[in-house]
Amino acid sequence: MARKYYGVIPPIITPVDGNENVDEDGFRALLRHCADHGIQGMFVAGTNGETMGLTQEQRDRAIKIALDELGGRIPVMAGVMDSGSRRVIDNIKRLEQMGGTCAVVTSIFYARHTSQDETVRHFENIIRETAIDLILYNIPPFTGMKLSAATMIKIGAMDRVAGIKDSSGDFTEFQKVLRVFAADPDFSVLQGITAHAAASFLQGACGYVPSIAPLFPELFVRLYEAGAARDYQRTMELNALVAETSEILSMSKNATAANKFALSLLGFTNKRVIRPQDMTTAEEEKAITAKVEALREKLRQAGVS
Repeated sequence: MARKYYGVIPPIITPVDGNENVDEDGFRALLRHCADHGIQGMFVAGTNGETMGLTQEQRDRAIKIALDELGGRIPVMAGVMDSGSRRVIDNIKRLEQMGGTCAVVTSIFYARHTSQDETVRHFENIIRETAIDLILYNIPPFTGMKLSAATMIKIGAMDRVAGIKDSSGDFTEFQKVLRVFAADPDFSVLQGITAHAAASFLQGACGYVPSIAPLFPELFVRLYEAGAARDYQRTMELNALVAETSEILSMSKNATAANKFALSLLGFTNKRVIRPQDMTTAEEEKAITAKVEALREKLRQAGVS
């Protein structure tokens, strides 16, 4: 198994219509935009994709659309997270039937976690009954379980675990994982916290998962390329710009709503979030629009557009 998952892999939004069904035309246009502008992979049905707010039918539909639109161009990582091993296995089996080749798996959630070992057992259960690549996803704010470096390393050594996406924000533990896997050409260590991406690349991480990347794809790709080349000065210059783009997500009390509105400015999708979440206000939208315009000008001046 050669390293398949690297570079910029955005956790793509799921655009929906007024009935909260996937907006297929808008979604396809957004996916094409990403691939056409150099993005190296796609993470569909993740947290930013509001996957747990979608019905199972619409979740599967979003995954199928992404596979159909991007298959053969860039790898598609599909979220299959759920509250128990059997439910995740069923999700993966449907993914396999759709032609998917990579499932993103978290610890279980909405449960009273008792040990790190339960997530190890979770992956053992999944591996016995499925056949595709697995990415371990450490995201404690949404699972209630913060995986230790030791646990991530143990799971990472299992058959068909092709990588780790760490959104814990614990850079010390992340570095422990890097020291084990960074030189492994068959394994992907992905940084889930955009603010940690530059430092992660310079220490060997092979990619990151930034939610706002579809709005400024060239910038995010160039940061990855500079980091991968260990060009410290250029990495720091581009990282400062990336950090400024991340400010958009805090310009609404709902980061997903801010992201969806900002991406709607591309003209492909609408700003709608799944009920009962807060949407952006008119005042927030005005501020976000001004911020996006200012950033576009700054990127033009920096020769990144």
